[in-house]
Amino acid sequence: MRLKDKSRYSPRAMPENFIFCSKCGAQNAAAAQFCQNCGLGLSSSLAPAQAAAPAWAYAGAPPVTYLAAPASPYGGFWIRLLAHLIDHVILGAVAAPLFFIMVLPAALRVAHEAERSQEPSPELIFAILSSVFIYVILAFVGQWLYEALLTSSSWQGTLGKRVLRLKVVDEAGNRISFGRATGRFFAKILSSMFFCIGFLMIAFTERKCGLHDMIVGTVVVRY
Repeated sequence: MRLKDKSRYSPRAMPENFIFCSKCGAQNAAAAQFCQNCGLGLSSSLAPAQAAAPAWAYAGAPPVTYLAAPASPYGGFWIRLLAHLIDHVILGAVAAPLFFIMVLPAALRVAHEAERSQEPSPELIFAILSSVFIYVILAFVGQWLYEALLTSSSWQGTLGKRVLRLKVVDEAGNRISFGRATGRFFAKILSSMFFCIGFLMIAFTERKCGLHDMIVGTVVVRY
């Protein structure tokens, strides 16, 4: 009796360096953290050969179990707003002593001369304006370094984002560079224009991206 060729009943060989998205079935690189088609989070804990594939990837094989993933891997508007407020509290705690050291003494001198019905001297006015200018510059540079250094670090986000388990990644799910983190910081200036419309876009875009995220190609995700 001739034996039947069982090879045609076996599953088709699957590529070992790809995994499939459980939502849309798109093929992604094994190292990818997010689907390049729909943005769904992909599990990296399984070996590529064990990764789940869509039903059409097998010929006659039993149904497979798809990878579990959260409904939305992106950080939404409200949780990002809360992270922003936490960061401002932290930065304010650092900036307040600097204000009392640099600006307040000159302001008190102006107030003291006003009580004595004397006009502030040009030297005093120049001194207080210089103090305010230097304070604003230092505060701006400090905020830039705080955000750019932490966002490009292994934390991939500021203290506020780390507390709420958020991180900033590029569109492939990778850590961003200091240069891109700097660009993202300055792009927030555009997001703050016209009634902060660039920040409000986070609530309405599919991947929860603000204008600054779209400009530099970043996404804020949960972890």
